[in-house]
Amino acid sequence: MRFSRIAALAITTLTSVFAFSPSFPYGEVKVRGVNLGGWLVLEPWITPSIFDQTGNVAMQSSFREYTYNILTGNPKIIDEWTFGHYQDHDVALGILKKHWDTWITEDDFAAIAAAGLNHVRIPIGYWAFQVNPDEPYVPGQLPYLLKAVQWAKKYNLKVIVDLHGAPGSQNGFDNSGQRLDTGPNWHRRNENVARTNAILKDIVADFIKESDTASVIAPLNEPAGFFGQLIINVTKQYWLDSYESIRYPYGDSTKSNQLVLIHDAFQGVPYWNGFMPSPKYEGVGLDTHIYQMFNDYLISLNETEHIKQACSSAKDIQSAVDMLVIVGEWTTATHDCAKYLNGQGVGARYDGTYPGSNKVGSCQNVTGHAENFSSEYKEFLRKMWEAQIVTFELGAGWLQWTWKAEIADEWTYKAGLEHGWIPQDPTNLKYPDICGGNSTTSGNSRVSGTLSDAGNSPDTDNSAKEQAPGDGKRMRRMVREVKL
Repeated sequence: MRFSRIAALAITTLTSVFAFSPSFPYGEVKVRGVNLGGWLVLEPWITPSIFDQTGNVAMQSSFREYTYNILTGNPKIIDEWTFGHYQDHDVALGILKKHWDTWITEDDFAAIAAAGLNHVRIPIGYWAFQVNPDEPYVPGQLPYLLKAVQWAKKYNLKVIVDLHGAPGSQNGFDNSGQRLDTGPNWHRRNENVARTNAILKDIVADFIKESDTASVIAPLNEPAGFFGQLIINVTKQYWLDSYESIRYPYGDSTKSNQLVLIHDAFQGVPYWNGFMPSPKYEGVGLDTHIYQMFNDYLISLNETEHIKQACSSAKDIQSAVDMLVIVGEWTTATHDCAKYLNGQGVGARYDGTYPGSNKVGSCQNVTGHAENFSSEYKEFLRKMWEAQIVTFELGAGWLQWTWKAEIADEWTYKAGLEHGWIPQDPTNLKYPDICGGNSTTSGNSRVSGTLSDAGNSPDTDNSAKEQAPGDGKRMRRMVREVKL
């Protein structure tokens, strides 16, 4: 009865949800894509060589096609803020420019399109648009984003322009530009939020004429709602303000056709039901991120349990109303072994080197270069990939994190294609019934399809599990400990 009731609601609201006319038929054709992580916003675990080259002792290092005359790392340089703060500006700019020129090129866009994908999500920080005199960020990223949109247009890909870092940091993660072990400051100062709103208007102005390709604007990545009601309240108002900036870019009644993709702030999909309802709000999507390694319970699961955990997210399909749900970040990896994944200088839960963790297993040959992965491990990665895309396509679609990384192939779409755990055609499934026969439908998945970090069910603990200070990319990940 619940399915029928929600399906009926989906049908009645479909017209109002899609009253705007995007350049991509969201809700009818699945979003299948990748993130271009670590390009225009640095992340130590994606390109550790860039962080290892800061310091005083020269050494040679080679990562496949990337060869650097690098230096041992300065332990104070842990994010893009400190990258500019503890180095000469010209030195930092030279390193960054080489990285921007080489990490992602037109060839990557051609390969992404050839792999049957239709979207790329491109993270960019606020400092690409506006830097205060007292901020050490090194700008210069915007021309590359503009060029990326042209490459995407050439290869018939859609772009999600994702504001990944805000003034003061919206989460304290190193991928926000500034790792703050005491937590985010974005929401604590009105001027931070005001700057973010102004910068979002700049983003909209830069890309409104490219809306056929830049079809989605994500106004802020991962605001850390688990820090309490204040940041949730600020985030909600920011989403409302962002909608006005994106939907009405000219300040009058003229509407844009870009999808407004808000993040769930780690509150889970059901939390947002009734927020920004149609028909008052048109073309709003909800972005949720799903990982299985950022708490002790999930990382301790065995392979069968990890697959079951991925499939369990399907139970949330009936929970989303009015909003399309896109899983904007996820991975085939089930451990946190990748170098610097939890932040530079922080170990891994999986091998017990993370403070306070208990060892689950060895990180040897489950991270790094896929040439060292066993055939059995690669087959497990294939099953994890398929279990997740089968489940996620019960919603509006997915974008895997990430396209490439220097020494973390278990995370990357490109390595998966090259080594066989991701098919060249994303619809060519080896295990189509891995989740017990779940498949995409043309019914309520058009306007719903929810995926929280690890599933929601009546016996789920929905409280935020704050990890110890010092993590980087996702140092405090809200998870649900689902009993399998």
